[in-house]
Amino acid sequence: MTEISDILLISGSLRDGSSNSALLRTAAALVPAGFRAVTYAGMADLPHFNPDDDHDPLPESVIEMRTRIERAAAVLICTPEYAGALPGSFKNLLDWTVGGVEICDKPTAWINVSGNSTKAANAHASLRLVLNYTGAAIVEEACVHLPVSPSMIDDGVVVDEDVRTGVAASLAGLTAAVVPV
Repeated sequence: MTEISDILLISGSLRDGSSNSALLRTAAALVPAGFRAVTYAGMADLPHFNPDDDHDPLPESVIEMRTRIERAAAVLICTPEYAGALPGSFKNLLDWTVGGVEICDKPTAWINVSGNSTKAANAHASLRLVLNYTGAAIVEEACVHLPVSPSMIDDGVVVDEDVRTGVAASLAGLTAAVVPV
């Protein structure tokens, strides 16, 4: 029997109609054989990060988030840019991973869906910087820009075939970096 590996999908947006979350729902449907998509949806439950609080006993929401990351074979992120940077709630999630071992050396990638002229470059440069601090293994070939407009989303998933092809290619690159257990 072949073991199924989890790909943890993390949206940097809390917005219900987020194109970032729609992209990840699309990715969940396109995960290659041998992998299973697991969506992390607890970002709003995380307490504000304070290094003084990063010790046992940890809040249950932090334990759950770290456990999800630890159990995953890889992580795929899709985040918007707010005011030229990462959304505060998403940066808070990342702050809870700095100094931990859960994401260290874990194959990690992101898909940028921004349709604006800057392509959310500041947010993704910041994401790269923070992921380097965490020790995540950034899979360059899986980090892509696939602009998604509201007209490309139907029933909460991206229906544009070019974007779906790009998502599948990103997932193939990310999963290729997973070391079999």
